[in-house]
Amino acid sequence: MLLSLLACGQKVSRVDAGETTDLSGRWNETDSRLVAEEMVKDALSRPWAMEFSADKDRKPALIVGLVKNLSHEHISSGTFIKDIEREILNSGRAKIVQAGDARNELRDERAEQQEFASEETVKKWGQELGADFLLQGTINSIVDQNKKEKAIFYQVNMELTNIETNEKVWIGDKKIKKLVKK
Repeated sequence: MLLSLLACGQKVSRVDAGETTDLSGRWNETDSRLVAEEMVKDALSRPWAMEFSADKDRKPALIVGLVKNLSHEHISSGTFIKDIEREILNSGRAKIVQAGDARNELRDERAEQQEFASEETVKKWGQELGADFLLQGTINSIVDQNKKEKAIFYQVNMELTNIETNEKVWIGDKKIKKLVKK
């Protein structure tokens, strides 16, 4: 009976996934999506991208590496990384190469195919697309609170580095400030 009373006090409604819902002032899916959109648009519009494509006559291949959460709260950097990868791919101006565990899983699959797949369908070794650039970053935050008001400042810093030369070709940041009143 207690469970049914508790359940009656709760109302859940479905909303469009693209709708902004900012209940707590914390980093949320809208922040992740908007920051990814703006940073990728900025990065791909800079001279490095045009210079690379003109020199190599192809789109650059990127790996989205670690995005470290240095903020005061738990933020799923995996979700943010996927937002960035989606924006890069959807732009049509660059390619994405698998990184980390996903790349190792693909290599394991290719190794198994060498033994178990037919000659007609086996995938060859040495055909991977090598990445040209590595995108890495951090999510930082500062909280300022006084009684019933709180200001939360987020800063996302990203750097794009040429893997062959270690040259940083782009640095970007995006700032978000939220005011929360209780």
